[in-house]
Amino acid sequence: MNYSVSSAIDYLVIGHLTVDVHETGDTIGGTAAYASKTALALGRKPAVLTSYSDIKATELLNGIHLHVKKSRDNTRFKNIETKNGRKQFVLSIAEKISQEDMPETANSPGILHLGPVADEIDPAVIDEFPAAFVGVTPQGWMRQRGEENVVNFKHWDSAQYVISRSNAVVISVEDVRGDEELIQEYAQIAKVLAVTEGDLGARIYWHGDVRHFSAPQVNVVDPTGAGDIFAAVFFDRLEKTSDAWAAAEMAVNIASNSVTRRGLAGVPYPDEVIAFQIEVI
Repeated sequence: MNYSVSSAIDYLVIGHLTVDVHETGDTIGGTAAYASKTALALGRKPAVLTSYSDIKATELLNGIHLHVKKSRDNTRFKNIETKNGRKQFVLSIAEKISQEDMPETANSPGILHLGPVADEIDPAVIDEFPAAFVGVTPQGWMRQRGEENVVNFKHWDSAQYVISRSNAVVISVEDVRGDEELIQEYAQIAKVLAVTEGDLGARIYWHGDVRHFSAPQVNVVDPTGAGDIFAAVFFDRLEKTSDAWAAAEMAVNIASNSVTRRGLAGVPYPDEVIAFQIEVI
Protein backbone atom coordinates (compact mmCIF):
# COMPACT_ATOMS: atom_id res chain seq x y z
CA MET A 1 0.00 0.00 0.00
CA ASN A 2 1.48 3.33 -1.07
CA TYR A 3 0.12 6.68 -0.05
CA SER A 4 1.39 9.91 1.41
CA VAL A 5 -0.13 11.65 4.36
CA SER A 6 -1.21 15.03 3.08
CA SER A 7 0.18 18.11 4.79
CA ALA A 8 -3.43 18.91 5.65
CA ILE A 9 -3.65 15.84 7.92
CA ASP A 10 -2.85 16.71 11.51
CA TYR A 11 -4.31 13.75 13.46
CA LEU A 12 -3.48 10.23 12.26
CA VAL A 13 -5.08 7.27 14.04
CA ILE A 14 -3.70 3.80 13.42
CA GLY A 15 -5.81 0.78 14.34
CA HIS A 16 -8.64 -1.43 13.21
CA LEU A 17 -12.09 -0.15 12.51
CA THR A 18 -14.29 -2.83 14.05
CA VAL A 19 -17.64 -4.42 13.46
CA ASP A 20 -19.47 -4.52 16.78
CA VAL A 21 -22.04 -7.29 16.73
CA HIS A 22 -25.40 -6.62 18.42
CA GLU A 23 -28.73 -8.43 18.44
CA THR A 24 -30.29 -5.38 16.79
CA GLY A 25 -27.64 -5.20 14.05
CA ASP A 26 -23.94 -4.57 13.52
CA THR A 27 -22.31 -1.17 14.03
CA ILE A 28 -18.93 0.33 13.22
CA GLY A 29 -16.65 0.90 16.19
CA GLY A 30 -13.08 0.78 17.41
CA THR A 31 -10.69 3.42 18.68
CA ALA A 32 -9.98 4.50 15.09
CA ALA A 33 -13.64 5.43 14.54
CA TYR A 34 -14.31 7.19 17.84
CA ALA A 35 -10.98 9.03 18.04
CA SER A 36 -10.98 10.24 14.43
CA LYS A 37 -14.57 11.53 14.62
CA THR A 38 -13.75 13.29 17.88
CA ALA A 39 -10.65 14.85 16.32
CA LEU A 40 -12.85 16.12 13.47
CA ALA A 41 -15.22 17.75 15.98
CA LEU A 42 -12.20 19.35 17.65
CA GLY A 43 -11.34 21.09 14.39
CA ARG A 44 -8.58 18.68 13.40
CA LYS A 45 -8.06 17.18 9.94
CA PRO A 46 -7.95 13.47 10.81
CA ALA A 47 -6.96 10.36 8.90
CA VAL A 48 -7.19 6.66 9.73
CA LEU A 49 -4.76 3.93 8.72
CA THR A 50 -6.66 0.68 9.17
CA SER A 51 -7.35 -2.78 7.78
CA TYR A 52 -10.68 -4.32 6.92
CA SER A 53 -12.58 -6.31 4.33
CA ASP A 54 -15.89 -4.69 3.49
CA ILE A 55 -16.89 -2.25 6.22
CA LYS A 56 -19.12 0.47 4.78
CA ALA A 57 -17.49 3.32 6.69
CA THR A 58 -17.56 6.15 4.17
CA GLU A 59 -20.82 7.74 5.26
CA LEU A 60 -20.27 7.37 9.02
CA LEU A 61 -16.71 8.68 8.76
CA ASN A 62 -17.44 11.49 6.35
CA GLY A 63 -14.66 14.09 6.41
CA ILE A 64 -12.01 11.60 7.56
CA HIS A 65 -9.33 10.32 5.18
CA LEU A 66 -9.33 6.49 5.18
CA HIS A 67 -6.22 4.55 4.16
CA VAL A 68 -7.14 0.87 4.06
CA LYS A 69 -5.03 -2.27 3.98
CA LYS A 70 -7.35 -4.83 2.42
CA SER A 71 -8.05 -7.86 4.56
CA ARG A 72 -9.94 -11.13 4.13
CA ASP A 73 -11.68 -10.56 7.47
CA ASN A 74 -12.89 -7.71 9.61
CA THR A 75 -12.19 -7.37 13.31
CA ARG A 76 -15.52 -8.25 14.91
CA PHE A 77 -16.35 -7.92 18.61
CA LYS A 78 -19.38 -9.01 20.60
CA ASN A 79 -20.03 -7.83 24.15
CA ILE A 80 -22.37 -9.56 26.59
CA GLU A 81 -23.34 -7.93 29.87
CA THR A 82 -23.37 -10.35 32.81
CA LYS A 83 -23.91 -9.94 36.55
CA ASN A 84 -20.11 -10.03 36.89
CA GLY A 85 -19.55 -7.32 34.29
CA ARG A 86 -19.00 -7.25 30.57
CA LYS A 87 -17.80 -10.38 28.77
CA GLN A 88 -16.14 -9.66 25.45
CA PHE A 89 -15.64 -11.92 22.46
CA VAL A 90 -13.50 -11.35 19.36
CA LEU A 91 -15.04 -13.30 16.48
CA SER A 92 -12.46 -12.47 13.79
CA ILE A 93 -9.42 -10.25 13.31
CA ALA A 94 -8.33 -8.26 10.26
CA GLU A 95 -4.78 -8.10 8.91
CA LYS A 96 -2.07 -6.68 11.16
CA ILE A 97 -0.60 -3.25 10.49
CA SER A 98 3.19 -3.03 10.23
CA GLN A 99 5.92 -0.65 9.14
CA GLU A 100 5.55 -1.98 5.58
CA ASP A 101 2.03 -0.52 5.53
CA MET A 102 3.23 2.96 6.43
CA PRO A 103 3.75 5.65 3.78
CA GLU A 104 7.17 5.69 2.16
CA THR A 105 7.32 9.49 2.13
CA ALA A 106 4.95 11.56 4.18
CA ASN A 107 4.57 14.75 6.11
CA SER A 108 4.42 14.19 9.83
CA PRO A 109 0.97 14.63 11.36
CA GLY A 110 0.71 16.88 14.40
CA ILE A 111 -0.61 13.94 16.43
CA LEU A 112 0.02 10.24 15.89
CA HIS A 113 -2.53 8.18 17.82
CA LEU A 114 -1.79 4.47 18.12
CA GLY A 115 -5.05 2.74 18.98
CA PRO A 116 -4.79 -1.06 18.77
CA VAL A 117 -7.89 -3.03 19.68
CA ALA A 118 -6.79 -6.60 18.89
CA ASP A 119 -2.98 -6.60 19.09
CA GLU A 120 -2.94 -5.58 15.42
CA ILE A 121 -0.22 -2.90 15.36
CA ASP A 122 3.51 -3.57 15.16
CA PRO A 123 4.90 -1.39 18.00
CA ALA A 124 7.78 -0.33 15.72
CA VAL A 125 5.44 1.99 13.76
CA ILE A 126 5.81 4.44 16.67
CA ASP A 127 9.18 5.45 15.19
CA GLU A 128 7.76 6.33 11.76
CA PHE A 129 6.86 9.94 12.61
CA PRO A 130 9.57 11.21 14.99
CA ALA A 131 8.33 14.81 14.84
CA ALA A 132 4.74 13.96 15.83
CA PHE A 133 3.13 14.19 19.25
CA VAL A 134 2.55 10.50 20.04
CA GLY A 135 -0.53 9.49 21.98
CA VAL A 136 -1.20 5.84 22.78
CA THR A 137 -4.29 3.92 23.89
CA PRO A 138 -2.72 0.48 24.31
CA GLN A 139 -5.71 -1.67 25.28
CA GLY A 140 -5.34 -3.90 22.21
CA TRP A 141 -1.78 -4.81 23.20
CA MET A 142 -3.21 -6.16 26.47
CA ARG A 143 -5.76 -8.45 24.79
CA GLN A 144 -5.56 -11.95 23.43
CA ARG A 145 -8.07 -14.33 21.92
CA GLY A 146 -8.72 -17.21 24.26
CA GLU A 147 -10.91 -20.31 24.23
CA GLU A 148 -14.33 -19.89 22.67
CA ASN A 149 -13.14 -16.48 21.32
CA VAL A 150 -13.25 -14.88 24.77
CA VAL A 151 -11.02 -11.80 25.08
CA ASN A 152 -8.44 -12.36 27.82
CA PHE A 153 -5.86 -10.11 29.44
CA LYS A 154 -2.22 -10.56 28.47
CA HIS A 155 1.01 -8.89 29.50
CA TRP A 156 1.92 -5.87 27.35
CA ASP A 157 5.32 -7.02 26.13
CA SER A 158 6.27 -3.79 24.35
CA ALA A 159 5.21 -1.46 27.20
CA GLN A 160 8.68 -0.10 28.00
CA TYR A 161 9.48 0.45 24.32
CA VAL A 162 6.19 2.18 23.47
CA ILE A 163 5.64 4.24 26.63
CA SER A 164 9.18 5.64 26.61
CA ARG A 165 8.61 6.92 23.05
CA SER A 166 5.18 8.42 23.72
CA ASN A 167 4.12 11.90 24.80
CA ALA A 168 1.03 10.58 26.57
CA VAL A 169 -0.61 7.24 27.32
CA VAL A 170 -4.27 6.63 28.21
CA ILE A 171 -5.40 3.38 29.81
CA SER A 172 -8.47 2.35 31.77
CA VAL A 173 -8.57 0.59 35.12
CA GLU A 174 -10.37 -2.20 33.28
CA ASP A 175 -7.50 -2.55 30.76
CA VAL A 176 -5.12 -3.60 33.56
CA ARG A 177 -7.77 -5.41 35.64
CA GLY A 178 -7.35 -2.92 38.47
CA ASP A 179 -3.66 -3.77 38.95
CA GLU A 180 -2.33 -0.71 40.82
CA GLU A 181 1.25 -2.00 40.76
CA LEU A 182 1.12 -2.14 36.98
CA ILE A 183 -0.35 1.37 36.84
CA GLN A 184 2.51 2.64 39.00
CA GLU A 185 5.01 0.85 36.76
CA TYR A 186 3.61 2.58 33.68
CA ALA A 187 3.47 5.94 35.48
CA GLN A 188 7.18 5.72 36.25
CA ILE A 189 7.97 5.42 32.53
CA ALA A 190 5.38 7.75 31.00
CA LYS A 191 5.75 11.48 30.45
CA VAL A 192 1.99 11.69 31.06
CA LEU A 193 -0.26 8.78 32.05
CA ALA A 194 -4.04 9.09 32.19
CA VAL A 195 -6.05 6.35 33.90
CA THR A 196 -9.77 6.46 33.19
CA GLU A 197 -12.13 5.10 35.84
CA GLY A 198 -15.53 5.06 34.20
CA ASP A 199 -18.16 7.16 35.96
CA LEU A 200 -15.60 8.11 38.63
CA GLY A 201 -13.60 10.20 36.17
CA ALA A 202 -9.85 9.92 35.61
CA ARG A 203 -6.52 10.38 37.32
CA ILE A 204 -3.47 11.92 35.70
CA TYR A 205 0.17 11.19 36.50
CA TRP A 206 2.40 14.09 35.42
CA HIS A 207 5.70 15.56 36.65
CA GLY A 208 5.77 13.19 39.64
CA ASP A 209 2.31 14.28 40.78
CA VAL A 210 -1.11 12.64 40.48
CA ARG A 211 -4.49 14.38 40.41
CA HIS A 212 -8.02 13.02 40.17
CA PHE A 213 -10.70 14.63 38.00
CA SER A 214 -14.27 13.68 38.93
CA ALA A 215 -16.85 13.02 36.24
CA PRO A 216 -20.20 14.83 36.33
CA GLN A 217 -23.25 12.67 37.02
CA VAL A 218 -25.13 11.93 33.81
CA ASN A 219 -27.75 9.52 32.52
CA VAL A 220 -25.68 6.66 31.07
CA VAL A 221 -27.12 5.29 27.82
CA ASP A 222 -24.02 3.67 26.30
CA PRO A 223 -20.44 3.86 27.63
CA THR A 224 -18.95 2.41 24.42
CA GLY A 225 -16.17 4.59 23.02
CA ALA A 226 -16.02 6.97 25.98
CA GLY A 227 -12.39 6.09 26.67
CA ASP A 228 -11.43 6.72 23.04
CA ILE A 229 -13.25 10.06 23.05
CA PHE A 230 -11.46 10.97 26.30
CA ALA A 231 -8.12 10.08 24.71
CA ALA A 232 -8.65 12.12 21.54
CA VAL A 233 -9.66 15.20 23.52
CA PHE A 234 -6.81 14.69 25.98
CA PHE A 235 -4.17 14.33 23.25
CA ASP A 236 -5.55 17.32 21.34
CA ARG A 237 -5.54 19.67 24.33
CA LEU A 238 -2.21 18.43 25.67
CA GLU A 239 -0.52 18.89 22.30
CA LYS A 240 -1.93 22.41 22.02
CA THR A 241 -1.47 23.62 25.62
CA SER A 242 1.19 21.37 27.25
CA ASP A 243 -1.11 21.43 30.32
CA ALA A 244 -2.14 17.90 31.36
CA TRP A 245 -4.47 19.15 34.12
CA ALA A 246 -6.52 21.37 31.82
CA ALA A 247 -6.52 18.68 29.14
CA ALA A 248 -7.87 16.15 31.63
CA GLU A 249 -10.65 18.42 32.85
CA MET A 250 -11.95 18.97 29.34
CA ALA A 251 -11.53 15.32 28.37
CA VAL A 252 -13.47 14.07 31.41
CA ASN A 253 -16.36 16.44 30.72
CA ILE A 254 -16.65 15.61 27.03
CA ALA A 255 -16.27 11.85 27.59
CA SER A 256 -18.93 11.96 30.31
CA ASN A 257 -21.32 13.72 27.97
CA SER A 258 -20.67 11.08 25.29
CA VAL A 259 -22.26 8.26 27.31
CA THR A 260 -25.66 9.99 27.14
CA ARG A 261 -25.94 8.92 23.48
CA ARG A 262 -25.55 5.56 21.79
CA GLY A 263 -22.55 4.40 19.75
CA LEU A 264 -20.82 6.86 17.44
CA ALA A 265 -23.62 9.36 18.15
CA GLY A 266 -21.78 9.94 21.43
CA VAL A 267 -18.96 11.73 19.62
CA PRO A 268 -19.12 15.42 20.55
CA TYR A 269 -20.62 18.04 18.27
CA PRO A 270 -18.41 21.06 17.47
CA ASP A 271 -20.70 23.38 19.48
CA GLU A 272 -20.37 21.07 22.50
CA VAL A 273 -16.59 21.26 22.19
CA ILE A 274 -16.75 25.06 22.21
CA ALA A 275 -19.05 25.04 25.25
CA PHE A 276 -16.73 22.77 27.21
CA GLN A 277 -13.70 24.86 26.23
CA ILE A 278 -15.40 27.95 27.66
CA GLU A 279 -16.36 26.03 30.80
CA VAL A 280 -12.76 24.89 31.41
CA ILE A 281 -11.43 28.41 30.86
